[in-house]
Amino acid sequence: MDLIKNKASSTDGAREKRPAHEQVYNTLRSQIMYGELVPGQPVTIQGLTDSLGVGMTPVREAIRRLISDGALVFQGNRRVSVPLLTDGDVEQMIYSRIKIESELSRRATANVTPQDIDHLEQIDQRLDRTISDGDVSGYLRLNHRFHETLYGHANAPILNDLAERLWLRFGPSLRVVCGRFGTQSLPDRHKDIISALRNQDADLAAKATAQDIEQGMELMADALVNA
Repeated sequence: MDLIKNKASSTDGAREKRPAHEQVYNTLRSQIMYGELVPGQPVTIQGLTDSLGVGMTPVREAIRRLISDGALVFQGNRRVSVPLLTDGDVEQMIYSRIKIESELSRRATANVTPQDIDHLEQIDQRLDRTISDGDVSGYLRLNHRFHETLYGHANAPILNDLAERLWLRFGPSLRVVCGRFGTQSLPDRHKDIISALRNQDADLAAKATAQDIEQGMELMADALVNA
């Protein structure tokens, strides 16, 4: 029992020792990914410092990294914002996501165990409940978790990093789409993906992933046109 406590204390200590800028970066990254920061709405560095309860230096360092990630743009006068997507941005994202994420699904098919697939199915069942309940925040988090968990089995860290950067760029706009049209209108090909994984059909898993991406991103493109 003491050993368990010591391990827990060690883990907690490791978390506490993480640099402040790393903690701020992860917090802001999550807020951007799930649309808590609205695209186009400027926020001040001082405002972020006050809301996060940290010093100016870690906020500036986190912002610098997020600008490098393409998740924020600097607007001058100590203001930053989540960038607004153009039609051209969405077109490039559709192309990039299909190429990268379809390949991640293809590679993951060879590595997932039945237990891994069961876990993905459990995530998808929880996701279905958020859709039924109109829970936009829950939908965004679980939809990302499903894909993140699936792609984690691909053993392709470079492709995974590229996929995460793309999610960071379109996530805020997806939140806007969900808020405008509700969760019921969102496509979900996850069950097709799960079926392909169970049948160890890598081509079908890649195809279902591509369809999931294309339908969701085209809905976003339509929303931008009609905004």
